[in-house]
Amino acid sequence: MPGLPVTMNKRFLVLTHNTRTLIFRLKEFVRDCDRRKSRMTAKDYRPSFPTEMITEGAVKVLVPKLSAFVKEPSEYAPSKAPVFYNPVMEINRDITVLIVQAHQKSLGRDIDVFEPLAGCGIRGVRLATEVRGVKAVTLGDINENAYRLAAHNVQINNLNKIVVVKKKEANYLLSSHSAPRKRFDVVDIDPFGSPVPFLDSAVRALRNEGLIALTATDMASLSGVHPKACIRKYGGKPLRTEYCHELAVRLLAGCLASVAGKHDLGVNIVFSHRGEHYVRVYATIHYGARSADENQKKMGFILHCFKCFHREVVRGPLWIEQKQACSECGSTLSAAGPLWIGSISNPETCKAMEQELRTRRLRLAVKTKKMLDLIADESIGSATYFVIDNMCDALNLQVPSSRKVIEALKIEGFHVTPTHFSTRGVRTDAPASVLAKVLCRLAAEK
Repeated sequence: MPGLPVTMNKRFLVLTHNTRTLIFRLKEFVRDCDRRKSRMTAKDYRPSFPTEMITEGAVKVLVPKLSAFVKEPSEYAPSKAPVFYNPVMEINRDITVLIVQAHQKSLGRDIDVFEPLAGCGIRGVRLATEVRGVKAVTLGDINENAYRLAAHNVQINNLNKIVVVKKKEANYLLSSHSAPRKRFDVVDIDPFGSPVPFLDSAVRALRNEGLIALTATDMASLSGVHPKACIRKYGGKPLRTEYCHELAVRLLAGCLASVAGKHDLGVNIVFSHRGEHYVRVYATIHYGARSADENQKKMGFILHCFKCFHREVVRGPLWIEQKQACSECGSTLSAAGPLWIGSISNPETCKAMEQELRTRRLRLAVKTKKMLDLIADESIGSATYFVIDNMCDALNLQVPSSRKVIEALKIEGFHVTPTHFSTRGVRTDAPASVLAKVLCRLAAEK
C-alpha cells in the first residue's frame, strides 16, 4: 500500500495472501461438508414412492414411476409425482448438454454449473457426466424427496467428487452465490411454470460471459390465453397469433434483458427453441452498463393485423399504444410487447452444437439434428413467420405444400425458410400481401 513503510507493505501482502488462502480452505471445507451430507443422504436410500431405473444419455438414474400416479388418462403425470421428472424433456436435456459443452469450449477453461431446481437431478447428473471440462456441479431443491433422490442419483453415477446437492430454496441458493468469487459459469432455471421469480437472483449468480438457460411452461400466459398474467409476470403483452410461440420466446427474452439491465448487465440470446409444452431460451450475460444499453436497441413491439396477416416491427422499448391502421387493409393493428426483437438464435452456436452432436450417441440424435438445422437456417430470417394453413383458411383456398410455397417465394426473390416453431410455417421477408398472391396462384394451378 502506498505511504506505508516497506516492512508494513510486506506484512500487508502476507496477510492478504493468508486471508485468501483461508477463504479458499473454508470454501473447500463447506463443499466437503455438503458432499458428506449428500453421501449420508444417499446411503441406503429407500424411496417412499414407486420408482424405476432409466437410462438417458450416458447416465442411469432412479426416477418416479409416473404410471403409478395417474388415475385418469387426461392427468399430467409429472405434476402428480412426489419428485418432478418429465421423460418428454429428454430432447431439452440433450440440447442443454450440447450447448453447455459448446459454451465450455468457447470459454477455454473448466466451468462451474448450477441447477437450483434439480428435481430428481437428471439434468445436473448428465451435465457432470457428459460435458468435458465441468469442474463442479451444484444441485438444489427445497423438496425433501427431490433432495434425497438427486443425492442418490449422484452417488450411483459416482459423481460425489464433483456434484453437490443442497436442500435449499432456489432464490436463497442463487442469492448466496451473488458475490464475485462465488458465481457460476452456467445457471439453469427449469421450473414448473414461469422462471420469472428466479431471474433477478439468477443473473446475479453468473460470471461475466456466463450462460443462463430458462424454461417457461406457462404457455397459456405467454401465448395470449391469459394476457393479463403475461403482462404481470413478463412485463409485455402477448397476442393470440399463429406465431404466438415465437412471441413467447421473445417475451421471455425481453423480460430477461430488462431484469439484467437493472444490474448493468447485457444479454446475448444465443439459442432458443419451442417444445411440446414450453419454450426455452439460452443467453450469455455480459457485464457493464454499455452492454445493458445496447440491449435497449433490441427491444420493441410487433404490430399484427388479424384481418390480412400483415405485421410490422417497431423498435424501442417505449411506445404508447394507440390505434394504428394497417398499411395493407386499413384495419386496426394489435401490438405485442415490449419484447425482444433481436435475433433469438445464433447460427454459430447452432453449428457448434451440431459438431458436438456428431461426437455423441443420443437416442434422439436424428430429431435433434433436424431441429438444429431448422433453427440455424431460420436464425438469420426476419421476425415472425406465416402458417400456410391459417392464410389459406382465411382466403378460402386449397392448402398447398410448404415446399411449393417456399419455391414460389424464392422465385419471387424473397428469403424464405421453414421454421421449427410450426411444421406448416414459413419464415420470410415477403409481405403478407405477396404471400397471399402466391397462395392464390398455387391454388389456381391445381
